[in-house]
Amino acid sequence: MKEPMSIEGYDKLTEEFKYLLEVEKPKVAHEKLVAAALGDRSENADYQAAKEKLRFIDKRLFYLNKMIQNSQIIDPSLHVHKSVAFGSTVTLVDLVTDEKEIYTLCGVLESEPENGLISIHSPIAKALLGKSVGDEIKVKLPNQTKEYEIEKIEYKNIFSLKKNIRTKSR
Repeated sequence: MKEPMSIEGYDKLTEEFKYLLEVEKPKVAHEKLVAAALGDRSENADYQAAKEKLRFIDKRLFYLNKMIQNSQIIDPSLHVHKSVAFGSTVTLVDLVTDEKEIYTLCGVLESEPENGLISIHSPIAKALLGKSVGDEIKVKLPNQTKEYEIEKIEYKNIFSLKKNIRTKSR
C-alpha cells in the first residue's frame, strides 16, 4: 500500500537513509573492527556495543528503504483545497463546546498530533477527507463521539508550521 507524504517528508527520509548508509554505518563498522582487534569478543563491551549499534542501523535502513519504496509523493500546494485533502489545514468548531480546533492532514512520518499535525489515517482525518466548509462530521474516538462543523479549509506548508511550533516553544 502506498503511503502519502509531502516532498519535504520524502526528502527527510532519503536524507536520513543516505546519512546512515554513507556516514554512520561505515563509522560504526570501523569501531567494531577496532574493538574486535583488541581480543576476546565475548567479553569486549566496545565490540558488543558496536555490533548492537550496527544491528540498529541496519533495522532503521530496512525500515526507511521500505517507507521510501512505498511512498506516494503528494505536493499539497498544487491542490485548491476547496474540500479536505492530504495537506489541508482544517479549522473545526466543536458543536458541543463551540471551541475551535485546527488540524493539518499529513503523512504518518510527518504527524505530530500534539501540534495539530495528524496522520491521514487517523479517525478525524478519515472523517474529514472530501468534506467542505459548512459540512458537519461525527468522529468516533475511543471514549467518546465528537461532532464538528468545518469552518475553514486552507493550505499551509507543514514544515513551516513545524518551524513555527518549535520557535514558539523555546
